[in-house]
Amino acid sequence: MDNRAIGIFDSGLGGLTTVKEMQRLLPQERIIYFGDTGRVPYGSRSRETLRKYAMQDVAFLKQFDCKLIIAACGTISSVFTPEMQQSIGVPFTGVVQPTAQAACAVTNGRIGVIGTSATIHSGAYGRAIRAINPNVRTFGNACPLFVPLVENGFVQPDNEITTRVAEIYLKPIQEAQVDTLILGCTHYPLLTPIIDRLLNSQVTLINAGEQAARWAQNYLMSNDLLGDGDGACEYFISDTPELFAETAGIFLGEPLKDITQISIEELQAAI
Repeated sequence: MDNRAIGIFDSGLGGLTTVKEMQRLLPQERIIYFGDTGRVPYGSRSRETLRKYAMQDVAFLKQFDCKLIIAACGTISSVFTPEMQQSIGVPFTGVVQPTAQAACAVTNGRIGVIGTSATIHSGAYGRAIRAINPNVRTFGNACPLFVPLVENGFVQPDNEITTRVAEIYLKPIQEAQVDTLILGCTHYPLLTPIIDRLLNSQVTLINAGEQAARWAQNYLMSNDLLGDGDGACEYFISDTPELFAETAGIFLGEPLKDITQISIEELQAAI
Protein backbone atom coordinates (compact mmCIF):
# COMPACT_ATOMS: atom_id res chain seq x y z
CA MET A 1 0.00 0.00 0.00
CA ASP A 2 1.11 3.54 -0.76
CA ASN A 3 -0.98 6.35 0.69
CA ARG A 4 0.91 9.18 -0.94
CA ALA A 5 -1.24 11.48 -3.07
CA ILE A 6 -1.84 11.47 -6.79
CA GLY A 7 -1.13 14.88 -8.33
CA ILE A 8 -3.34 16.08 -11.18
CA PHE A 9 -3.00 19.39 -13.00
CA ASP A 10 -4.65 21.32 -15.80
CA SER A 11 -5.00 24.91 -16.97
CA GLY A 12 -8.34 25.15 -15.16
CA LEU A 13 -11.49 23.07 -14.76
CA GLY A 14 -10.84 20.48 -17.44
CA GLY A 15 -8.73 18.15 -15.35
CA LEU A 16 -11.73 17.56 -13.11
CA THR A 17 -12.85 15.02 -15.71
CA THR A 18 -9.85 12.96 -14.58
CA VAL A 19 -10.58 13.65 -10.91
CA LYS A 20 -14.17 12.49 -11.31
CA GLU A 21 -13.15 9.23 -12.97
CA MET A 22 -10.38 8.65 -10.41
CA GLN A 23 -12.89 9.07 -7.59
CA ARG A 24 -15.13 6.50 -9.26
CA LEU A 25 -12.38 3.98 -9.98
CA LEU A 26 -10.21 4.50 -6.90
CA PRO A 27 -12.30 6.22 -4.20
CA GLN A 28 -9.67 5.53 -1.54
CA GLU A 29 -6.92 7.56 -3.26
CA ARG A 30 -5.89 10.99 -2.01
CA ILE A 31 -5.76 13.59 -4.80
CA ILE A 32 -4.02 16.95 -5.02
CA TYR A 33 -5.49 18.98 -7.87
CA PHE A 34 -3.97 22.12 -9.33
CA GLY A 35 -5.85 24.28 -11.83
CA ASP A 36 -3.81 27.12 -13.30
CA THR A 37 -6.85 29.37 -13.62
CA GLY A 38 -4.73 32.51 -13.45
CA ARG A 39 -3.13 31.63 -16.80
CA VAL A 40 -5.95 29.81 -18.58
CA PRO A 41 -6.31 29.16 -21.50
CA TYR A 42 -3.13 27.26 -22.34
CA GLY A 43 -4.18 26.44 -25.88
CA SER A 44 -3.11 29.76 -27.41
CA ARG A 45 0.38 29.79 -25.84
CA SER A 46 3.68 29.03 -27.54
CA ARG A 47 5.30 25.63 -27.12
CA GLU A 48 8.12 27.15 -25.06
CA THR A 49 5.68 28.89 -22.71
CA LEU A 50 3.61 25.74 -22.31
CA ARG A 51 6.65 23.70 -21.36
CA LYS A 52 7.66 26.33 -18.80
CA TYR A 53 4.16 26.33 -17.29
CA ALA A 54 4.14 22.52 -17.23
CA MET A 55 7.36 22.28 -15.28
CA GLN A 56 6.15 24.90 -12.81
CA ASP A 57 2.90 23.00 -12.32
CA VAL A 58 4.76 19.73 -11.82
CA ALA A 59 7.20 21.35 -9.36
CA PHE A 60 4.26 22.65 -7.33
CA LEU A 61 2.71 19.17 -7.09
CA LYS A 62 6.02 17.53 -6.23
CA GLN A 63 6.00 19.48 -2.97
CA PHE A 64 3.26 17.08 -1.82
CA ASP A 65 5.40 13.95 -2.35
CA CYS A 66 3.08 12.60 -5.03
CA LYS A 67 3.44 8.98 -6.11
CA LEU A 68 2.08 9.78 -9.59
CA ILE A 69 1.50 13.01 -11.53
CA ILE A 70 -1.08 13.30 -14.29
CA ALA A 71 -1.10 16.13 -16.81
CA ALA A 72 -4.88 16.12 -17.28
CA CYS A 73 -4.47 18.62 -20.08
CA GLY A 74 -4.40 17.79 -23.77
CA THR A 75 -2.39 20.89 -24.59
CA ILE A 76 0.39 20.13 -22.10
CA SER A 77 0.37 16.44 -23.01
CA SER A 78 0.89 17.28 -26.68
CA VAL A 79 4.10 19.27 -26.04
CA PHE A 80 5.58 17.30 -23.12
CA THR A 81 8.84 15.66 -24.20
CA PRO A 82 10.42 12.39 -23.00
CA GLU A 83 13.32 14.44 -21.65
CA MET A 84 10.94 16.53 -19.55
CA GLN A 85 9.26 13.40 -18.25
CA GLN A 86 12.58 11.84 -17.32
CA SER A 87 13.67 14.97 -15.46
CA ILE A 88 10.65 14.93 -13.16
CA GLY A 89 11.76 11.93 -11.14
CA VAL A 90 8.14 10.92 -10.43
CA PRO A 91 5.92 8.55 -12.46
CA PHE A 92 4.02 10.68 -14.97
CA THR A 93 1.42 10.45 -17.69
CA GLY A 94 -0.37 12.82 -19.99
CA VAL A 95 -3.62 12.10 -21.81
CA VAL A 96 -2.53 11.62 -25.43
CA GLN A 97 -1.27 8.03 -25.41
CA PRO A 98 -4.06 6.52 -23.25
CA THR A 99 -6.68 8.33 -25.31
CA ALA A 100 -5.21 7.31 -28.66
CA GLN A 101 -5.15 3.68 -27.55
CA ALA A 102 -8.79 3.82 -26.47
CA ALA A 103 -9.87 5.41 -29.77
CA CYS A 104 -7.98 2.86 -31.86
CA ALA A 105 -9.63 0.04 -29.91
CA VAL A 106 -13.15 1.06 -31.02
CA THR A 107 -12.80 2.82 -34.37
CA ASN A 108 -13.74 1.45 -37.76
CA GLY A 109 -10.93 3.50 -39.27
CA ARG A 110 -11.91 7.19 -39.13
CA ILE A 111 -11.05 9.13 -35.98
CA GLY A 112 -11.76 12.79 -35.40
CA VAL A 113 -9.81 14.88 -32.92
CA ILE A 114 -10.94 18.17 -31.43
CA GLY A 115 -8.64 20.13 -29.15
CA THR A 116 -7.04 23.48 -28.50
CA SER A 117 -5.11 25.18 -31.26
CA ALA A 118 -1.80 24.13 -29.68
CA THR A 119 -2.89 20.50 -29.44
CA ILE A 120 -4.14 20.26 -33.02
CA HIS A 121 -1.12 22.06 -34.47
CA SER A 122 1.24 19.76 -32.55
CA GLY A 123 -0.10 16.70 -34.39
CA ALA A 124 0.46 14.64 -31.23
CA TYR A 125 -2.76 12.66 -31.46
CA GLY A 126 -2.24 11.85 -35.12
CA ARG A 127 1.28 10.57 -34.46
CA ALA A 128 0.12 8.46 -31.53
CA ILE A 129 -2.74 6.96 -33.54
CA ARG A 130 -0.56 6.15 -36.56
CA ALA A 131 1.98 4.45 -34.30
CA ILE A 132 -0.79 2.19 -33.00
CA ASN A 133 -2.57 1.61 -36.32
CA PRO A 134 -1.16 3.20 -39.49
CA ASN A 135 -4.35 2.31 -41.39
CA VAL A 136 -6.53 4.66 -39.34
CA ARG A 137 -7.30 8.06 -40.86
CA THR A 138 -7.45 11.06 -38.54
CA PHE A 139 -9.21 14.38 -38.95
CA GLY A 140 -8.51 17.26 -36.56
CA ASN A 141 -10.16 20.57 -35.84
CA ALA A 142 -9.18 23.25 -33.31
CA CYS A 143 -11.92 24.53 -31.00
CA PRO A 144 -10.31 27.48 -29.19
CA LEU A 145 -13.53 28.93 -27.76
CA PHE A 146 -14.56 25.78 -25.91
CA VAL A 147 -12.16 26.29 -22.98
CA PRO A 148 -13.24 29.86 -22.13
CA LEU A 149 -16.89 28.83 -22.50
CA VAL A 150 -16.40 26.02 -19.99
CA GLU A 151 -14.33 28.14 -17.62
CA ASN A 152 -17.10 30.75 -17.58
CA GLY A 153 -19.83 28.23 -16.88
CA PHE A 154 -21.46 28.02 -20.33
CA VAL A 155 -21.91 24.26 -19.98
CA GLN A 156 -25.68 23.82 -19.84
CA PRO A 157 -26.93 21.25 -22.41
CA ASP A 158 -29.32 23.84 -23.87
CA ASN A 159 -26.93 26.79 -23.85
CA GLU A 160 -27.54 28.60 -27.13
CA ILE A 161 -24.13 30.27 -27.37
CA THR A 162 -22.14 27.10 -26.79
CA THR A 163 -24.40 25.12 -29.09
CA ARG A 164 -23.86 27.57 -31.94
CA VAL A 165 -20.09 27.52 -31.46
CA ALA A 166 -20.14 23.72 -31.37
CA GLU A 167 -22.13 23.58 -34.60
CA ILE A 168 -19.39 25.53 -36.36
CA TYR A 169 -16.52 23.51 -34.87
CA LEU A 170 -18.13 20.12 -35.50
CA LYS A 171 -19.12 20.72 -39.12
CA PRO A 172 -15.74 19.59 -40.56
CA ILE A 173 -15.83 16.55 -38.27
CA GLN A 174 -19.27 15.62 -39.54
CA GLU A 175 -18.21 16.13 -43.15
CA ALA A 176 -15.26 13.76 -42.57
CA GLN A 177 -17.76 11.06 -41.52
CA VAL A 178 -15.74 9.94 -38.52
CA ASP A 179 -17.01 7.07 -36.41
CA THR A 180 -14.97 8.01 -33.32
CA LEU A 181 -14.21 11.45 -31.88
CA ILE A 182 -11.45 12.19 -29.38
CA LEU A 183 -12.33 15.01 -27.01
CA GLY A 184 -8.67 15.98 -26.93
CA CYS A 185 -8.97 18.69 -24.30
CA THR A 186 -10.14 17.66 -20.85
CA HIS A 187 -12.50 20.65 -20.73
CA TYR A 188 -14.52 19.30 -23.62
CA PRO A 189 -16.27 16.40 -21.83
CA LEU A 190 -18.18 18.99 -19.83
CA LEU A 191 -19.85 19.76 -23.18
CA THR A 192 -20.61 16.11 -23.99
CA PRO A 193 -24.42 16.50 -24.07
CA ILE A 194 -24.14 19.27 -26.68
CA ILE A 195 -21.50 17.48 -28.76
CA ASP A 196 -23.34 14.15 -28.68
CA ARG A 197 -26.64 15.75 -29.67
CA LEU A 198 -25.11 17.58 -32.61
CA LEU A 199 -23.54 14.33 -33.81
CA ASN A 200 -26.91 12.57 -33.47
CA SER A 201 -25.36 10.09 -31.00
CA GLN A 202 -23.81 8.33 -34.00
CA VAL A 203 -20.16 8.90 -33.09
CA THR A 204 -18.27 7.24 -30.22
CA LEU A 205 -16.87 9.97 -27.96
CA ILE A 206 -13.54 9.32 -26.25
CA ASN A 207 -13.04 11.30 -23.04
CA ALA A 208 -9.33 12.10 -22.59
CA GLY A 209 -9.72 12.74 -18.86
CA GLU A 210 -11.35 9.37 -18.26
CA GLN A 211 -8.70 7.52 -20.25
CA ALA A 212 -5.90 9.11 -18.21
CA ALA A 213 -7.62 7.97 -15.02
CA ARG A 214 -7.97 4.40 -16.31
CA TRP A 215 -4.29 4.37 -17.28
CA ALA A 216 -3.45 5.55 -13.76
CA GLN A 217 -5.55 2.80 -12.20
CA ASN A 218 -3.74 0.14 -14.22
CA TYR A 219 -0.35 1.65 -13.41
CA LEU A 220 -0.98 1.81 -9.68
CA MET A 221 -2.31 -1.74 -9.59
CA SER A 222 0.59 -3.11 -11.63
CA ASN A 223 3.19 -1.41 -9.44
CA ASP A 224 1.61 -2.12 -6.05
CA LEU A 225 1.02 1.58 -5.42
CA LEU A 226 -2.66 1.53 -4.52
CA GLY A 227 -3.67 3.39 -1.37
CA ASP A 228 -6.29 2.65 1.26
CA GLY A 229 -6.99 6.15 2.53
CA ASP A 230 -10.14 8.23 2.83
CA GLY A 231 -10.12 9.60 -0.74
CA ALA A 232 -9.62 13.22 0.30
CA CYS A 233 -9.17 15.74 -2.51
CA GLU A 234 -7.50 19.11 -2.10
CA TYR A 235 -7.85 21.79 -4.75
CA PHE A 236 -5.35 24.55 -5.53
CA ILE A 237 -5.92 27.24 -8.15
CA SER A 238 -4.01 30.33 -9.24
CA ASP A 239 -6.94 32.76 -9.39
CA THR A 240 -10.03 33.55 -7.33
CA PRO A 241 -11.99 30.41 -6.40
CA GLU A 242 -15.61 31.56 -6.71
CA LEU A 243 -16.38 30.70 -10.35
CA PHE A 244 -14.17 27.61 -10.23
CA ALA A 245 -16.02 26.33 -7.17
CA GLU A 246 -19.44 26.98 -8.70
CA THR A 247 -18.83 25.26 -12.04
CA ALA A 248 -16.71 22.48 -10.56
CA GLY A 249 -19.34 21.76 -7.93
CA ILE A 250 -22.00 21.36 -10.61
CA PHE A 251 -19.81 19.01 -12.61
CA LEU A 252 -18.66 16.89 -9.65
CA GLY A 253 -22.13 16.82 -8.11
CA GLU A 254 -21.08 18.14 -4.72
CA PRO A 255 -19.86 21.40 -3.19
CA LEU A 256 -16.11 21.78 -3.25
CA LYS A 257 -14.11 22.10 -0.06
CA ASP A 258 -10.46 22.82 0.57
CA ILE A 259 -9.92 25.22 -2.34
CA THR A 260 -6.71 27.17 -1.85
CA GLN A 261 -5.64 30.08 -4.02
CA ILE A 262 -1.92 30.43 -4.69
CA SER A 263 -0.16 33.27 -6.46
CA ILE A 264 1.59 33.01 -9.81
CA GLU A 265 4.75 34.14 -8.01
CA GLU A 266 4.45 31.21 -5.60
CA LEU A 267 3.99 28.88 -8.54
CA GLN A 268 7.05 30.24 -10.33
CA ALA A 269 9.11 29.88 -7.18
CA ALA A 270 8.24 26.19 -6.86
CA ILE A 271 10.55 25.17 -9.70
